[in-house]
Amino acid sequence: MIRLKVFITAIILTTFISLPVHAQQVIPDQFDDWVQAGMEQWEIPGMAIAIVKDGEVVLAKGYGIQKLGEAETVNEHTQFGIASVSKHMTASSLAVLVDEGVIAWDDPVTKHIPWFKLSDPWATENVTIRDLLTHQVGVGRMLGNRLQFMTNRSREELLYRMRYHDFEQPFRSSYVYSNVMYTLAGEIVNAVTDSTWDEFMHERFFTPLGMDRTNTSITRLHSDGNAAWPHQYIRGEVVTIPRRNWDNAAPAGGVNSTATDMAEWMKLQLDTAGTHDDTEYITSQTMRALQTPQVSLGSNSVEAPQRSYGFGFTITDYNGTRTLSHGGATDGMNTSFLLAPEHNFGIIVMTNVFNSFREAVVYTVLDQMLGIEGNDWNRIYYDGYQNRFEAVSLIREEFESTRISGTSPTHSLDAYTGSYRHHLYDNADLIQKDGKLYITLWDDEELSGELEHWHHNTFRIHWKNPGQREDFVKFDMNLEGEIDEMTLRFTLRPMVLQVGSYPTNYYRDVVYSKMMEEN
Repeated sequence: MIRLKVFITAIILTTFISLPVHAQQVIPDQFDDWVQAGMEQWEIPGMAIAIVKDGEVVLAKGYGIQKLGEAETVNEHTQFGIASVSKHMTASSLAVLVDEGVIAWDDPVTKHIPWFKLSDPWATENVTIRDLLTHQVGVGRMLGNRLQFMTNRSREELLYRMRYHDFEQPFRSSYVYSNVMYTLAGEIVNAVTDSTWDEFMHERFFTPLGMDRTNTSITRLHSDGNAAWPHQYIRGEVVTIPRRNWDNAAPAGGVNSTATDMAEWMKLQLDTAGTHDDTEYITSQTMRALQTPQVSLGSNSVEAPQRSYGFGFTITDYNGTRTLSHGGATDGMNTSFLLAPEHNFGIIVMTNVFNSFREAVVYTVLDQMLGIEGNDWNRIYYDGYQNRFEAVSLIREEFESTRISGTSPTHSLDAYTGSYRHHLYDNADLIQKDGKLYITLWDDEELSGELEHWHHNTFRIHWKNPGQREDFVKFDMNLEGEIDEMTLRFTLRPMVLQVGSYPTNYYRDVVYSKMMEEN
């Protein structure tokens, strides 16, 4: 059994609000002690939880620390990146425009962004806003959460390059999760209003709802420094990793928020959905569309006879209770968000390291609220994680055992240097320095790494940011014996990130052509 090193001290709550009378009905006994023990077991530096029931904030509270090695504790005002929980916020921004008659869910995207193209002309003409929000386009991921596509480029350039992106599945044939299409959904706001998506979110939601510590970019974190840092479990320990800018994908996953602010957001989604403190932000009819299943995801669970996706929500049944939920994961922030509208209940758990304890917290509180007994959710999730960790670690060891020792590159290192190009993934540049090869993607020093010779003409990239982990690159030569191509295997989703970016069963091999100097 892999045992994670426990080093988080018993740092618990800094501040919490007074509890309503019915809090005892929602919060399990000795909840704080249980949370603290779970955080130590899972090696979670910091966590924030907000719970809303019947229009009241039952809990808004912080646990642990913002950053390993430092003393600042998490409280209810600490900012966390909520990642893909941002998606239903983007859908909500479009809902406002639907109510105002500016757009319709089934508008073609090109009605509002005429220059946008997909690699299939028919799909370009027919792709709708509804398709974007329900992951029905079929293009899938560009890089995933560990590496972000063209971080230092504009949203417009990112979306322009979708015309070169091959479809993973035929258009509208199945659910294919895509952050880029949510970025495109956010750009529709920019196209039909005088505001960017970021400005619109502040003007229409964050400011009037009193969500003063919620924003759409790490460049706008509060000046008081009360913000969690990202962490990852790397090579046997949890370490702090750098913050990264997600601005060009913010509508898909760039929102930062707090426990108190997200409690206000949950109030908007519950009770008279779309209304907050007697002010209507979204009509009840349009809110029903947001919270209604749009596409089936299928379910093998007896407890959940149906599982579907709405507009930024996974919608299913839990023991007869309809739930709307979404997870969020970037490279060091992990969030769980769940609403049970019929019970006027909502919970969000935000953490600053990848883990599944957040899900255990959600379902433990949900069980308490529903009166369900007998589920040890922490044991269920922890045992499942340990089993996956062990199994995937063995797969990684088996792969690494195939490394061929005693080989050398076919050419001197100088022959591998230069600029490489791909029509979708643009540029990758290689240099030699002090007898080592280094790669940089998209002229972005934050996406640079050192190449370690693996075997023959294959190298392993160790990215400068430890949270980005590693990737493999293979070089090929032309008939004249010159290095003229480079294949970079991008991990779109690792099997278990704590083990590493590989092994993976979801990846893309990108073949770059070397730009040859003219004689």
